[in-house]
Amino acid sequence: MATGVQITFDAADPDGLARFWATALGYILQPPPEGYDSWEEWATDVGIPPEEENSMSAVLDPDGAGPRLLFQRVPEAKTAKNRVHLDVNVGKAVPERQRRAHVDAEAERLVEAGATQLRAAEERGEYWIVMADPEGNEFCLQ
Repeated sequence: MATGVQITFDAADPDGLARFWATALGYILQPPPEGYDSWEEWATDVGIPPEEENSMSAVLDPDGAGPRLLFQRVPEAKTAKNRVHLDVNVGKAVPERQRRAHVDAEAERLVEAGATQLRAAEERGEYWIVMADPEGNEFCLQ
């Protein structure tokens, strides 16, 4: 049996970054624990002070197939290129002749959601766009 994983991002604004990635991947924000209508209600109940409420946020694949993404607040800013990045495969289910236009359209949608397009690349018959999320974490859109 394989071991499950979650992918954790350091962040300045965990909730904002979680919302971006939920939009990018078609994920949902993780709902609060059973018995609570909101994360704020849960945080108050367990004694988390208001200034710490945005210390973590998470998103989930609504179909349960993809990994959970966790965003945790850290004091330091991102300083270098990622050594690991996500490949967001938006074009794999699209016919090959339409793939580039589909990837370009998805890049525009993510720019509107707060991403930055860094560069487009084409190599060995593959086309992708290197992007950065709102906090500068690089990812590839292909």
